[in-house]
This record gives sequence, C-alpha cells and structure tokens, in this order.
Amino acid sequence: SSLRQSLIELLRHDASPEKRRAIEPLLIPATNAQFFKPIAVGDYTDFYASIHHAINVGKLFRPDQPLLPNYKWIPIGYHGRASSLVISGTNIHRPSGQIKPPESSTPTFGPTSQLDYELEVAAYIGTGNPLGEPIPIESAEQHIFGLSLLNDWSARDIQSWEYQPLGPFLGKSFATSLSPFVVPMDALQPYRITPEPRAPGDPEPLPYLASTAPEAIDLTVEVFLSTPKMREASQPPHRLSTGNLRDLYWTFPQMIAHHTSNGCNLIEGDLLASGTISGPNSGSQGSLLEITQRGANPIQLPNGEQRTFLEDGDEVMLRATCEKHGYPRISFGECRGRVLPARAD
Repeated sequence: SSLRQSLIELLRHDASPEKRRAIEPLLIPATNAQFFKPIAVGDYTDFYASIHHAINVGKLFRPDQPLLPNYKWIPIGYHGRASSLVISGTNIHRPSGQIKPPESSTPTFGPTSQLDYELEVAAYIGTGNPLGEPIPIESAEQHIFGLSLLNDWSARDIQSWEYQPLGPFLGKSFATSLSPFVVPMDALQPYRITPEPRAPGDPEPLPYLASTAPEAIDLTVEVFLSTPKMREASQPPHRLSTGNLRDLYWTFPQMIAHHTSNGCNLIEGDLLASGTISGPNSGSQGSLLEITQRGANPIQLPNGEQRTFLEDGDEVMLRATCEKHGYPRISFGECRGRVLPARAD
C-alpha cells in the first residue's frame, strides 16, 4: 500500500526526491514492456457489420447481386477461433491451405499468395447472460466492458475455395491479432453518436434490433503498412486507409441482441468483432481485397514498391483515436503484426 501511495504521489507531481529515487527502479520504459492478451478469451464471434465492406467485396464475386437478401435484416456473423487470437507484435507465418486457381480444375496445397488484413474493432463482454435468456437491445450495451483493435488476418485464396457453403474456416483461423489495450465504455461516453441513417428504401430493423439510443462510436481507425525496404531506408509506415466505426450498418448492441436472440449465452471475456470497417469513400476501405480490387489494381507505395496483397516481411499497423473539442484525445494504442515466410513443411 505504501508503494501504491508513493506512485500516486509521483503521478501528482508532488513526490519528494527521496521517493522518486525509490520508485524509479520499479518503472519500466514502455519500449521494454512485454504485453499480453488482456483477457483469456473463451469464445470469439466475428461479424460482417459494414455494409460498405459487404458491397465492395460482393461486387468482386457477385457483380449482379453484391448483397445477399438477408444482409439488411440480420447482423451476419460466424464463430471464430479463440485459440489463435494473438497479442499485437506477434509475427504471423504465411499460412498454407487448399487453393484452386480459376484456370485449374483441381485444387493444390501450398502457401497463400493472397494474404490480407482486416481492420476491425472488438468488444469484450463484461457481463454475460444465462443460457436461454436473450439480452434485450435496450440493455445490450451494458454487457460490453470495452473495445480494442483487432486485425483479422485473411488468406483470400484459401477462403474463396473453402467458404461455400458454410463460410470462413482455415482462411482466417491461423491468426487474429489483438491490441493489448482495452478502452472501457465509460471512457467512450463523450464520443457516442447516433448511427448513420439507413438509405431510403432500406428496411427498418425488426423490433428486437430497434433502438433509439446513440449506440455508435465516433472512432477514427487507420491502417499503416511498412515493408522491409521502407524499414531499411528508415522511411515511415505508409497509411493505406482511414475509416470510422460510426459507418457500421449494425452496432455492437444490435450484434449482442441478435447473438443472444435464440437464447445463446455470452460469457464474461467473450469477444465480438465488428468485421472489416470500410467507409463509403475512396481511401476508407479496410482491406487490401477492396483497395486493390482483388489484386487487379496494385497499390503504389511512396518508395516505388507495389502491393496487391501482403508479402513476406510486410508489417501491418492498426491505430484508432477518439477526438472531440473539450474532451481528451483517446488512443486505442496499436495493433501490429509482421508477416513471416510460410513454414517449410
């Protein structure tokens, strides 16, 4: 308790020189800190809550029908793999899997050539619900403890071959990166806003998903890329996109209300991810799949390099901030990961 009090006094800038000298050996420079996952996640659900992302991707695979008929009625999600959630800074080996090139009649097995990131925000469940008891939309936000950054690494060529008819599997379960920092919902209270209005003609949410509360968060999210050549030349990371959490079609409370509507029980520490956050404008896409149009339009980096998908040695960094006049600027820290070559066998 005396050490705790001394630290409090130091933070208040009124500690004596003697106390400062006693405390300094206990302080760890941020560059030397080792981060861990903030919670041992038991279950992880990944949603598909950005309509802009869904349309962008849908146009690449189904030009005549980008959105499937259910998208505007229910928050689409799938059960992720909690065991492969890793903390920011963990290197990611390029995964291997079954891949079927368009020109081939049979699949082959090998390393992905279409490794991608997905810019997402994750919500930690602070209070669960008993099995069989849905969470009403009016109280859904009370079940969220806080938010973090999340990178849902994706092997697009593996995913495109395996996802029909049951959805993502090995193309995503090899790794998902988490920021070590959790921003509590109380800290985000000043930045809550009303979600973007739905387009004319879109159906209103069914009653169990309808809410008048300001459930969206005005959170700016960014993606940066650093290549080996950029680091060798001491060049700063290049920003690939900027988006905002407020652009989601479905909010986290709606995700929770839908997730539990059949009586499914959420447990303290469960993780719900937003899905890729993309906006309506150019430069706000949250994945390379969208930015490069599935590799058809390579990105031109400032040093002359090009990218369609991630190459070995590339490092992806996600950042997010809340800013509002008269209130402190809140940073979500950083969620980063570097791509390593595929394992030999």
